[in-house]
Amino acid sequence: MKVSFEVGRSREERSGSIENPTVPVSQTTEFLQFYGMDSVSLPSVTTASALKVPAVNAAVNFLSRTLAALPLHAYVRKDGSSERENGDVEAVLREPTPEMDEFKVRQYFWQQVFTGGRGLIWIERNGATPVNMWPLNPAKTRIRRRNLRTVYLHDGQEYQAQDVIDIPYMLRDDQLGHYGPINLASKAIQLAIAMNDYGSTFFAGGGVPPLAISGPLPEGNAALKRAQADVERSIKLAQETRSPVLPIPAGHKLEPVGFDPAKGQMTEARTFQIQEIARGWQMPPAFLQDLSRGTFTNVEQQDLHLVKHLIGQWAKAFEAQATLKIYGRQRNRERYVEHNLDGIQRGDFLSRSNAIGRAIQTAQLTPNEARALDNRPRSANPAADELLVQGATVPLGQQPVLPAPTEPKENGEGDEPKET
Repeated sequence: MKVSFEVGRSREERSGSIENPTVPVSQTTEFLQFYGMDSVSLPSVTTASALKVPAVNAAVNFLSRTLAALPLHAYVRKDGSSERENGDVEAVLREPTPEMDEFKVRQYFWQQVFTGGRGLIWIERNGATPVNMWPLNPAKTRIRRRNLRTVYLHDGQEYQAQDVIDIPYMLRDDQLGHYGPINLASKAIQLAIAMNDYGSTFFAGGGVPPLAISGPLPEGNAALKRAQADVERSIKLAQETRSPVLPIPAGHKLEPVGFDPAKGQMTEARTFQIQEIARGWQMPPAFLQDLSRGTFTNVEQQDLHLVKHLIGQWAKAFEAQATLKIYGRQRNRERYVEHNLDGIQRGDFLSRSNAIGRAIQTAQLTPNEARALDNRPRSANPAADELLVQGATVPLGQQPVLPAPTEPKENGEGDEPKET
């Protein structure tokens, strides 16, 4: 920054500095350069560096493992009801490849969705029958549109869109590219990485911030260097001997340079970053281990929010793609793929038992169907295959007619009960 003055015909230019009171300190490059603040460079964000942030790691792993653990089955509609299809599709869903089980395939698939922003699975067929479901690496896949048809180029092979299960985190306006959550939340992740780096550097130095010595100092560069070396030796000696006493020259004192973590509200800032990252993945903060504002009631509500507004929606996205790509447009009216969201309740034994018991009592499940949900053996009793209902429940209009109550006598007592 320069300040110009014109005196007569001459023109004088002076560099803006802190010596000029009319120049704000924030606009003084010399001042900022002296403290290394002339340019701020936050760390770059990649998938590998982002996963080193515990909140990002927790979000990606929690969502991918939860969705991979949901039971996934093929169904067929017959006579107005749906039945499990125990054919080729059910087999390939249960064992997608000879090398990877269903949990591993789907976990990898969802990890790509919640990091780079896209998951891809190629369906290998023998004629029209699916025989394998191979996960593709989105980083090595190029998506193109040719003659109004989408094709996927991966490792020199070309795959047609009707054979690829494709779920993007968010599509770009060209309907081919995509946005990823790490890219969209890169600024929040950058701050989290910077705070991690600062915290590790601070505590690696014994929790002592940079210090400045104030007081009468010796003149000359050599004398200043000797004084600085003496102070550094004193600090290192105190750290090594764990001594609370630090000798410094008489008439001098040590003062910290910059802000310590407490004054900079580092703890509060790190908590806020967890909440920011939770927003990036649309997750309730409790599932990133942030219980700073958690209570028994609101954490339970966050559990419901997770299933209704996050897990259920991503499960629906996979079901729609898998149904379309496995069966095609013509056959998916009678056959479809669907998750069983009840599987997410297996950890809550009391709620699951109450729900299953209620379903049996209201004729929604037979006892044997209920036992099959927990992989229990079938009961040999024929009644276990019947729909049951409580005896007090009858069709409207067929309830038994109760006799009218007897009128009380004047003394307030009723008739004597008759012997039977």
